[in-house]
Amino acid sequence: MRQGFARIASQKDYTLKFIDLGLEGPLLSALEALGHDTPTPIQVKAIPTILDGRDVVGLAQTGTGKTGAFSLPLLQRLAASSKGRPAPKSVRALILSPTRELAAQIHQSVRDYSKNLKLNSMVVFGGVSIRPQIANAARGVDVMIATPGRLLDLIDQKAVSLHGVETLILDEADQMLDIGFLPAIRRILGMVPGKRQTLLFSATMPKEIRKLAADHLDRPLEIAVTPAATPVERIEQSVMYIGTRAKPAAAAHLVGEHHGKRVIIFTRTKHGADRVVKSLDQAGFAAAAIHGNKSQNNRVKALAAFKDGSCPILVATDIAARGIDVPGVELVINYDLPNVPEVYVHRIGRTARAGASGLAVSLVSGEDKSLLRDIERLIKRHLDVVAPPAGLPVAMEGDDARNEPRRQQQNQKPRFGAGAGAKQGAKNGTGMPGRPNRRRRRTRGGKPQAKAA
Repeated sequence: MRQGFARIASQKDYTLKFIDLGLEGPLLSALEALGHDTPTPIQVKAIPTILDGRDVVGLAQTGTGKTGAFSLPLLQRLAASSKGRPAPKSVRALILSPTRELAAQIHQSVRDYSKNLKLNSMVVFGGVSIRPQIANAARGVDVMIATPGRLLDLIDQKAVSLHGVETLILDEADQMLDIGFLPAIRRILGMVPGKRQTLLFSATMPKEIRKLAADHLDRPLEIAVTPAATPVERIEQSVMYIGTRAKPAAAAHLVGEHHGKRVIIFTRTKHGADRVVKSLDQAGFAAAAIHGNKSQNNRVKALAAFKDGSCPILVATDIAARGIDVPGVELVINYDLPNVPEVYVHRIGRTARAGASGLAVSLVSGEDKSLLRDIERLIKRHLDVVAPPAGLPVAMEGDDARNEPRRQQQNQKPRFGAGAGAKQGAKNGTGMPGRPNRRRRRTRGGKPQAKAA
């Protein structure tokens, strides 16, 4: 068993530069071209440690610079190695990611950082043809970024061998656990050499991930840059009590209040995301959805349109949105509350990036009250209550509605002003017509399918 944890706390030393961390000329030139001159706290702590060859457990939220924290020292170590080019079908460094979008984002960063190095890289995920991936892997790969499901497909077809892996990186390990990839990860860990460097990054550290680290990492240094599952203080968080049938109108109103700004709306299900896009379209707002049922081409186009502002409203499920790092997101709407309270923290973290402030509003009906209690218990605070737009029902649905007036009187903020979307759904005084978005429980084995990414 690999064991032993050393722990190092965050120190916000912003006077350091990348050159002070031991990075060399080719990488420094690439960082300068990207406009990156000051490392983030996790980069300050992780880069020298990884350059020394130590195993690392990094506790950090998405958007803290962890991709650079592991990929920069990885690339320098690979470039300095005397082993030369990888053998056909072999991989020198393997980065595992839970989703296609995050894998593609990591690959882009690796390409940007390594442009002055004689290293090759490729990204591997499902939803696209496997044949080009087989052809690219045949030549041997310095850095492969992969989702576990498609990687195992390539291994089963004998298109990839992991016997030459020098460094293994598990990114967003807790999310891979949440979506059922743990058996696949254990299988992959059984294929890589025992003598290797292993880096594990996660926003939270559930006991399964800690056990995984204890079993497969060698005396890792644990680096925590923020307390796990603590929301960014710059985010103004609130809750709107609203009936399920009135949620489409409430969402359209909130979008109208932030017309032209980037907004992410989270739903619990894929079909729910499609329904929200349809209702927003009926209200006159262009929106795009990303989820597991969308083709990879559609997901890439939707994310590109969101980034360039041509379609500033993105409706997403949690799996598809994990790892999206787009600056300038002004508002996050929790159309459905997540079943797992920690997911709430990841959702609202899509806003307030790079020192900016942001807003997060959760639409809560009667059936969601217990989920809201779990979230407030996690973040150790009660969310402020905002009133629904005029003409929409204030009371929550179900028996819980009678218990909320006192709390609303204590916490309620002024009503949202009439925005560009306020007139939508006011025709009959009850909001836009919409089908109830009832909670659906997944009963097929009780877990999501691992190949969803």
